[in-house]
Amino acid sequence: MILLEPHNYIIQTTLVDKFSKPTSLDVQFVDFDGVRFHLSTPERKTALLLSMHIHCWDELVRYGALDVIRREYGSLVQAQPEPEYNVSLVIDLDTAPPEGEQRDSFIHSIALMKRNALAAPFELAFKKQKELETSASGQGDLMAIHYRNEEAIYIQAAHDRVTVIFSTVFREETDRIFGRVFLQEFVDARRLPQIQNAPQVLFTNREPPLEIRQVPGLKDSEDVGYVTFVLFPRHFANLNVAAGTISHIELFRDYLHYHIKCSKAYMQSRMRHRVSEFQKVLNRAKTEAASSERKTVTGRTLQTR
Repeated sequence: MILLEPHNYIIQTTLVDKFSKPTSLDVQFVDFDGVRFHLSTPERKTALLLSMHIHCWDELVRYGALDVIRREYGSLVQAQPEPEYNVSLVIDLDTAPPEGEQRDSFIHSIALMKRNALAAPFELAFKKQKELETSASGQGDLMAIHYRNEEAIYIQAAHDRVTVIFSTVFREETDRIFGRVFLQEFVDARRLPQIQNAPQVLFTNREPPLEIRQVPGLKDSEDVGYVTFVLFPRHFANLNVAAGTISHIELFRDYLHYHIKCSKAYMQSRMRHRVSEFQKVLNRAKTEAASSERKTVTGRTLQTR
């Protein structure tokens, strides 16, 4: 299956293009989960202003998102973001790294702006798990990130694990069926010897998991499903492993619904193809009307009665 990339493709390609040929720019675009971006050159062609708006920014700030953004981008972060946006970066093309691996790495890091903001609660949970591990008991506070109007991510650290719960809404009955099939594949694939170290995946429909049942305002409907990931210390043992885990798990909801839509589109295309083939068979089965006129060698027409 296709894996979605954690970086924003538009940001990456635009920066590559502007490094080679600086021009005036003013473009707005939307990423997964309704995250809005604005990339412009308000003052000069070599100074790009990149602004981002996330629906759950206030919750992310509570869990340390600003600290993560400042750690990753340093002086690029503006003290006052652009109006109607949560955070802004100024990228000066004149002082950027030279062409080569350094510049590619710099551009890639800018394209990971959304990923880095959403990584804050995960990093906080991993840190809390390390603290609880020494006491071999207890659990951290439940962190809720309402990244969509009707959906949220719940994260909670314990002394031996970090639990991540996605609430997701299936708009159609077919989406629920496809969702169950995909999630069953996650369970079955984990039995393979080469990926037995993968996180445990649990799925419940309508009834929320025990960890979040006390949360007020949970929607009680057949349209709602809850997907639980159980992350053990081996899944965030070091910085590189933890970064990969965060990048993949952040995109789970988009990954699931993306492949549900792809599967539905594929099945509909196959159905249209079968209908077209059946129509060809029916057309070949039609008998041609027998002609009642015949012509002689000289060209005369004979009519039979």
